[in-house]
Amino acid sequence: MGMELNTIFILMKFKRMKKGNDTLIALLILLMINGCNPVSKKVIMTVDGPIPATEMGKTLIHEHILVDFIGADSTGYHRWDKAEVVEIVSPYLSEIKPLGIKTLIECTPAYVGRDPLILKKLSEQTGMQLITNTGYYGAGNNRFIPNAFYEMSAQELSSLWIEEFENGIEESGVRPGFIKIAVDGNDILSPEHEKIITAAALAHQKTGLVIASHTGPEKPAFAQIKVLESMGIDPSAFIWVHAQGGTLQGNIEAARSGAWISLDNVNLQREAGTDYSVDWYTERILTLKEENLLDRVLISHDAGWYSPGQEKGGEFRGFTAIFTGLLPALEAAGFSKKELDQLLIINPREAFSLKSVVQIR
Repeated sequence: MGMELNTIFILMKFKRMKKGNDTLIALLILLMINGCNPVSKKVIMTVDGPIPATEMGKTLIHEHILVDFIGADSTGYHRWDKAEVVEIVSPYLSEIKPLGIKTLIECTPAYVGRDPLILKKLSEQTGMQLITNTGYYGAGNNRFIPNAFYEMSAQELSSLWIEEFENGIEESGVRPGFIKIAVDGNDILSPEHEKIITAAALAHQKTGLVIASHTGPEKPAFAQIKVLESMGIDPSAFIWVHAQGGTLQGNIEAARSGAWISLDNVNLQREAGTDYSVDWYTERILTLKEENLLDRVLISHDAGWYSPGQEKGGEFRGFTAIFTGLLPALEAAGFSKKELDQLLIINPREAFSLKSVVQIR
């Protein structure tokens, strides 16, 4: 996998260069960065291209800029005005920059409102590093999957996602930084959802992209992990999205296997003492810390978003509740700055990094 990634990143650089001396300069740069021996370098793929993982900074790992729930058969770029979306969303990104956030991971998949050009414009306008995805969203009884999916094998499906990583999404030039899929919360994966996780696994093997799967309950989470393990993939390649929908024991078991536990709907509107309130999240994270599993925990809001078809995109929930509610609660529970940085800096960097091994003979 390392050498495949190395080839991809070299090609990304060469596509922007002329033949001749520029090629020689590119090789010299790579040689200076990586030395003559194989060296692992962690890379994050943003909408503006790859960056060193050390530049990722504080990160919100599960948010949305735009979501269109009309269905795969009706959605498309005709459903929204890009300029209006940028105008409405920009202030919410600017609002979190003073809080130290450098990167926001946008989790809207294809056929649910993914728009890479909007993300590029927002990144340019606000300075926020944004990351988009490849993959299909099978939850909602497959309403957000295109008809062509049903005629494709898992291998053919994975080829579409690999193509987006290698050559960019459509004509945008934007490459995905992770694989976003979704399955229903049933105890057993449907044939369609087993095909989706299998395709995601195949794409991961070729690209090194982490798989973030909208899942919820633990039985489908473990079913997906089982598929990955059967293909020789470590569970650390899997983010259990909406893991707050599973039991504490399920979270612990998955984290011990190496999977990422994404607690990602922090919302101040939840009443204290109820499920998924700030104190609920605080207790869940504290218990995972006591189990020595804080290094497998991710946190976010699952907030936003511009909704096509509603006036001015409808109601938008901002990205600040973690900073005004959860972090103060964690500090009161005894969390140190180092532990909070683990949640917002180190864990996102580890989860979303690509590892490229450069070897120049």
